[in-house]
Amino acid sequence: MELRQLRYFVAVAEELNFGRAAASLHIAGPSLSQQIKALERDLGVRLFDRDRRSVTLTPSGDALVAPARDLLKQADELRRSAAGLSKAEPVRLGYVSWHPPDLLTRVSGIAQLRIDAWVMPSHTQAARVADGSVDLAIAWIKTSALAEQGLEARFIGADRLYAVSPGPDDSPVQPKDVVVLVDSDIATWSSWNDYAEEWARATGARLEYVDDGGLTGPAFHEHIRRLRRPVLNNPKRTTTPTPPDLTERPVVDPAPYWTWSLISRRDDPRAAIQSTMHALTDDVPPLCADLSTCWLPADDPYR
Repeated sequence: MELRQLRYFVAVAEELNFGRAAASLHIAGPSLSQQIKALERDLGVRLFDRDRRSVTLTPSGDALVAPARDLLKQADELRRSAAGLSKAEPVRLGYVSWHPPDLLTRVSGIAQLRIDAWVMPSHTQAARVADGSVDLAIAWIKTSALAEQGLEARFIGADRLYAVSPGPDDSPVQPKDVVVLVDSDIATWSSWNDYAEEWARATGARLEYVDDGGLTGPAFHEHIRRLRRPVLNNPKRTTTPTPPDLTERPVVDPAPYWTWSLISRRDDPRAAIQSTMHALTDDVPPLCADLSTCWLPADDPYR
């Protein structure tokens, strides 16, 4: 049972409508329904009676609304207390190419968040957390790397990857028809290369090795034109828009997801770190409504 699930339960209990509750929580309806079912399994009771026209609390659900509200109130009070202890303590955060756009807003009044200006690859950012160069990092990481480096991770977001294809066709594409580029520059692209090679083995996608840095930007687009096949994008942001002669297409059955973790040193006791981690991850929606349709590497922490 998670605090997030209790928030979802209280929201549905107040609205008695899954659609309105999902909108107020800023999550997808199927994700909300999935989390309520998980909470019901954990508690061992049915919380709502549902049909096509109405949602009502069961007697068990009605009895649990007030205790759930009390628990959420206590959790909020605990966070406020921790925030008071941590406001004066700076928290250094590194990232790779993405962080939530409202990052600073989420931690306002909780901690002094200092975003590190050195944008580095995932494995480098994880190592910096391990050696204390930064306190937190947003990066892609494997479960085995967490254990090896004494780190822990919380889910903070994900990118659904897509294919870029020559021509105007924007229809969904199967993994076996996709090319995925792997770069010989291990220092920069180690995490992506691991991901790409496992994706190809698991789905039948074709690997193409390049040594010109052509995994993003104009060089990436030239590889698509050269190969004349759909090529999987990668999560490293680029300011170069997709040219008009190329088209973005969804990859399906399964859809590849790249997860972003908020990484910290294991059991870091500092109030500022704990408060910041909760503020940035407690209300993050689940990865996807149906994990069977989403592809993640075998060693991904959220598989």
